[in-house]
Amino acid sequence: MDPRSMSLPRGPDSLCFDKDAFMRPDFDVDHFVSECRKRVQLEELRDDLELYYKLLKTAMVELINKDYADFVNLSTNLVGMDKALNQLSVPLGQLREEVMSLKSCVSEGIRAIDERVAKQEDIRRKKMCVLRLIQVIKSVEKIEKILQSQNTKDMPSLEASSPLLTGQILERIATEFNQLQFHAVQSKGMPLLDKLRPRIAGITAMLQQSLEGLLLEGLQTSNVDIIRHCLRTYATIDKTRDAEALVGQVLVKPYVDEVIVEQFVQSHPNGLQTMYNKLLEFVPLHCRLLREVTGGGISSEKGNTVPGYDFLVNSVWPQIVHGIEEKLPSLFNPGNPDAFHEKYTISMDFVRKFERQCGSQASVKRLRLHPSYHSFNEKWNLPVYFQIRFREIAGALEAALSNDLEEAPAGSPYCLLATHMTWISLQKCWSDQMFLPLLTDRLWKLSLQIIARYSFFISELLLRPISNESTKDNKKALLTSGKESSLNPNSIEDKGNSSLPEAQPLPSISTTQLVLIAADLDKLQSWLPELLEIIRLKLETIGFKNIACISGKRALEDSKDSLLGCWPTLNNKIIQDLSDSCFSCLKSALEVPRLYRRTNKEVPTRALPYVDSALKTFYQVKNEYKDTLKPAIIEQWFEGALCKSTQKYYETISDILNSVKKMEESLKRLKQARKTVTANSASPNVGMSDDNKIRLQLALDVEYFGVQMQKMGLQLSNIKSFSALSELVNAAKDQISAEQT
Repeated sequence: MDPRSMSLPRGPDSLCFDKDAFMRPDFDVDHFVSECRKRVQLEELRDDLELYYKLLKTAMVELINKDYADFVNLSTNLVGMDKALNQLSVPLGQLREEVMSLKSCVSEGIRAIDERVAKQEDIRRKKMCVLRLIQVIKSVEKIEKILQSQNTKDMPSLEASSPLLTGQILERIATEFNQLQFHAVQSKGMPLLDKLRPRIAGITAMLQQSLEGLLLEGLQTSNVDIIRHCLRTYATIDKTRDAEALVGQVLVKPYVDEVIVEQFVQSHPNGLQTMYNKLLEFVPLHCRLLREVTGGGISSEKGNTVPGYDFLVNSVWPQIVHGIEEKLPSLFNPGNPDAFHEKYTISMDFVRKFERQCGSQASVKRLRLHPSYHSFNEKWNLPVYFQIRFREIAGALEAALSNDLEEAPAGSPYCLLATHMTWISLQKCWSDQMFLPLLTDRLWKLSLQIIARYSFFISELLLRPISNESTKDNKKALLTSGKESSLNPNSIEDKGNSSLPEAQPLPSISTTQLVLIAADLDKLQSWLPELLEIIRLKLETIGFKNIACISGKRALEDSKDSLLGCWPTLNNKIIQDLSDSCFSCLKSALEVPRLYRRTNKEVPTRALPYVDSALKTFYQVKNEYKDTLKPAIIEQWFEGALCKSTQKYYETISDILNSVKKMEESLKRLKQARKTVTANSASPNVGMSDDNKIRLQLALDVEYFGVQMQKMGLQLSNIKSFSALSELVNAAKDQISAEQT
């Protein structure tokens, strides 16, 4: 008995172990004890084991008492069992011999039956071969009889049989020939069949010759009935491809050889288009009857059509492709990319028009799977064409970028030649003169590369230091100042000095050039959606409609982000330069105390010219680039620059006022020491003191500065440091008023 089939008595629920653990095949005492010790002490485990041991002893006793009679009678029932077994061994041995003998007889009977069945199967197979051979002989004799009935009485052999067999006779022969072929294939290898092969070959040659002659007669006379009977006969003997090959060789090839002439194509402006038009005319002019009979024509009646033929795919198209590849090898030469693009476009348009002549989707599918279709498409070396175009675009773009900050040509919407060529390159990728549907993925990648290259070009320009412009009147001189600044006189080699020359510094860049870069960058970003629309229209022509996958992240959005990444550095440079230019004039306020102290000048009534000079650059930028840059960009620059320069101006004014106050207090202490009452040290007349004149002049300058900023369209509230500056000069004015009263 399997121990696992036994059930142990159930113990109390307070036991610290599971009783079923003892019945597991992988029971291990050490593991059991270690697991129990994690829960209870060894003393408690011992007590539980003793308790369960007592339960097991009690259960065992109950089991023995339950089957006690069987336990007692077990030894009694086994008395004399060995003698009984010995008595059974003899008859069992005899029975075994009888069974083995019977098995041998049955095996011999089965073997004899199998041999007879095999002989009968061999006889049946040979009988079938004989019947097939008989059928082959009957078919041969029947066909020969039909042919003899059509021949003249003095015709000596089948080779001289008349080619003028009618369509009905050919159909009868074809039906019988089809059965002849079937039985001949089944009887392959038989000696008698080898003797009949010359007669079968003669029938085959005659039938093929008659079918070819009949088909040609039907095509020449435009007899639909003859063509239909002939094609049915070809289909009956499973020779449809022979009929299609015959049409291609006899009907299509002469026309193709006449139309495809290399000299004509090269000597006429539209020679290739004219050639393709003539090839397309072949189908309606010469294949009308064939399409009508086979169901490919519009007027075809289903009841009278002969299925299984596709002359356009298997007869016309292969001959056209063969003629083009053989007689126009220069057609596929990509050396001249413009000519290659034109020839490829015209050729693919011809292929689409030919597909429309097929008449059904199934026929178009067969055409696209045809080996000659693949051969024609593979002849066009599109990778080489793309490489040539790539070198053209990349070469022109790199040449423009190497020209640094050269001015864009007249009429260009851009300011710089580099940006102009970038946009031209992007447009060229998707222009009708360059775009090809099979190169869409490569052109898309090239477009992203162009944008990335331009972004890198702008980033390199922004690494240059800003130069100090001497004049801003000559725009061309400003546009080329970056090149001139790269010529460092310190780098000229001194022939009398053997030390190594100093490293060439980065060429500088002017504020005007930075503004032009910003104008181009902003315009290029705003025109990228226009480029995306051009791409979308091109992709729709090839059936691609998921425009979101190329306009989203990891595509055009990333390219736009790379352009946007140039803006912070560009804005900071322009703002810093405008701020420096502005404050270089505003710091002239330091000269105001010297202007009025001990000079006996009149009380100031208007701002000094340095305020106008400080804002001159701003007015120049606004007036010169108001039609080039968006007002929001100019306003952002002005606010940023004025915030910085006004903060420095505030610090300067504050220092001047503090200095004036200290000077004033020092003079008062000196006067009190001398106990003299005199007029102001700088003015003999009673009036405003020199210190107050200084304060008033600074207040007038600041007020005029604010008015001029408002005239430029700026909100003074956006220039945070100006409010503090206004409060400072207002306090000075209040001090003047207090002293006057």
